[in-house]
Amino acid sequence: MKLMTALMGASALAAVATTAFAAGHEGPRGRDGEVKIIYWQAPSILNPYLSSGTKDIESASMVIEPLARYDQDGNLVPWLVDEIPTTENGGVSEDLTSITWKITPGITWSDGSPFTSADVKFTYEYCSHPEGGCAQLTKFGGVSSIETPDDLTVVVNFEGSTPFPYGPFVGGESPILQAAQFADCLGARAPECTEANFNPIGTGPFVVTEFKPNDVITMAANENYRTDGKPAFASVTFKGGGDAAAAGRAVMETGEFDYAWNLQLAPDVIAKMQEGGKGTPVVGFGTLVERIMLNHTNPDPSLGPDERAVVRPHPFLQEPAVYKAMSMAIDRPLLVEVGYGQAGRVTCNWVPAPQLYASTSMNCDTQDLAGANALLDEAGFTDSDGDGVREANGVPMKILYQTSTNAVRQDFQALIKQWWAEIGIEAELRNVDASVFFGGDPGSPDTFQKFYADVEMYANNFSGTDPQSYLGNGLCDKAPSPDKQWQGENISRFCMEEFDALHAQLASTGDLNERGRIAQELNDMAVSNGMMIPLVDRGRLSAHSNSLGGVILNTWDSELWNVADWYRMK
Repeated sequence: MKLMTALMGASALAAVATTAFAAGHEGPRGRDGEVKIIYWQAPSILNPYLSSGTKDIESASMVIEPLARYDQDGNLVPWLVDEIPTTENGGVSEDLTSITWKITPGITWSDGSPFTSADVKFTYEYCSHPEGGCAQLTKFGGVSSIETPDDLTVVVNFEGSTPFPYGPFVGGESPILQAAQFADCLGARAPECTEANFNPIGTGPFVVTEFKPNDVITMAANENYRTDGKPAFASVTFKGGGDAAAAGRAVMETGEFDYAWNLQLAPDVIAKMQEGGKGTPVVGFGTLVERIMLNHTNPDPSLGPDERAVVRPHPFLQEPAVYKAMSMAIDRPLLVEVGYGQAGRVTCNWVPAPQLYASTSMNCDTQDLAGANALLDEAGFTDSDGDGVREANGVPMKILYQTSTNAVRQDFQALIKQWWAEIGIEAELRNVDASVFFGGDPGSPDTFQKFYADVEMYANNFSGTDPQSYLGNGLCDKAPSPDKQWQGENISRFCMEEFDALHAQLASTGDLNERGRIAQELNDMAVSNGMMIPLVDRGRLSAHSNSLGGVILNTWDSELWNVADWYRMK
């Protein structure tokens, strides 16, 4: 399968949305008046290279743009270029040391001047200047040089083989700055260029008319925007400050605003707000997975400090029938309903997204207590003394189940404890203050890295869209241990030579489709061999007014990535 074919799933959705927009909402640019946006964290600057704050990156994304973006499914989509470069179309060199971008002809800056490869090269020079303090410098990691053979061609050269070369100039954190505007803002002078940092000239759908840091931004439609009839709104009021609850009420109850960002509120609170009838919550999903990690070592307190949670194996958790039965006993749809509502969904995967990397080989939607009991019976794990707890090689199947102190997690613990009891596995519950649990203090017995328990529950994810480093958390040599001050990413102490070998193959593969296949296989290998029990794919929830159309929530890029497609429904 070609890369562009793999990208078609989400791109086709976007095309359908764009077609619907064009068919039902045609008209001149600016025809729908004002749109009002509220972020309860207020923007302080409109230059993402001088801030890593989401509020600043996303507000700036309405004005300045990258060469390519990630869509709502985490797929790469061309933005200011003709196509995504790949090894198959010749845009990525066979030795994976360079990538060539072809800028779409005819794009101009909002001041009417041409957008060229010189602006792209300047942006690299701006961020990589040795006297500067670029917040997005990691986006240019490994870059050795930028070439501009002509006005519409950009060649990014890397110091060595780079299987995933889509860091520079991709996504809301790496947009293009206009060379003419920022020419005198290099290095130590960058923070001093207030006018440029507060009022950047861009290629996006809007231009800044007034910026009051930590308060409000007003914008107007970019009259030189590349698509006729877009944006539909003539102006934007972007308000910052307050809290999530106030922002949610302003959209869903009072109708004062059209869009509210990142409403970190309980499901019942969101439901109550929605009863106001003015707005609708929307959810976008990324890679944040609530999961139960299974200890592959023995956490027995009777063992010495260099043996506990180090020596292998666990008395019974590495038995396939055991971890498979524990997973089958869990009612994941109920966990979603109790803990996250529409901001959660069932997952069987360690890596639930992007679509390219998400496995579809497992199904865990339905609780099966009878099947779990039958599986354990068949494997010979029986309750010989009638106390309700099965034994494994004479050892009662009793486990310590720990997590951080959190109302949702304690609800999950109580439910899962009951389900496991119904299959003959007894769980003792323990919760630890989050600052201690996630603290990493090598002297504390209560950290999740030390893992002095049989199972533990938490959530994490990875930055960007490529899971290579994240999947590396399953490598044998990444296990925390006393000689590493209990630091390391392989929390479960999972170890398979086959996994390590396959991950090495991923690290040397440049073709995106092949990377997707390998990543899915690594995901399946880890889950099916008892590294963890995935539970809930946790999403981000925002809200828009019932009259605002075209919104597609995106957790991989700026939430405002497609603001040019927003319109007022009549």
